[in-house]
Amino acid sequence: MSDHFKTCPFCATIWPSREAFLKDRDIQLVGYQVDFDELALGLFLFNHDTCKTTLAIRALLLKDLYTGPVFTQRQTGGESCPGHCLRTSELAACPAECECAWVRDLLQIIRKWPKSADLPPSKTVN
Repeated sequence: MSDHFKTCPFCATIWPSREAFLKDRDIQLVGYQVDFDELALGLFLFNHDTCKTTLAIRALLLKDLYTGPVFTQRQTGGESCPGHCLRTSELAACPAECECAWVRDLLQIIRKWPKSADLPPSKTVN
């Protein structure tokens, strides 16, 4: 088990916790790559502005931030589906009562996560 939440594979910046990662003003949510077989294995995609690298975080590691309803039926491709999950860079919420809706709502939680101006820059490995 790792003693920190995430390490940037390019510049070796270390985020000691999930909160430190989400609050980092140099981290920007840019997309979600769905895994229709196992939604919790989908990938939230973040750009690390410091080194211009895209980082992936499994939905499983952020799922507990969402406390709303989880639907059991998938609506993908149906009449009520706007197709958001099919477009990686689409960050909008989904109005459908779909199995995938919790991920779309979680995107909104992450997008609204307060960025901290007073946090020191993330640590890098020397």
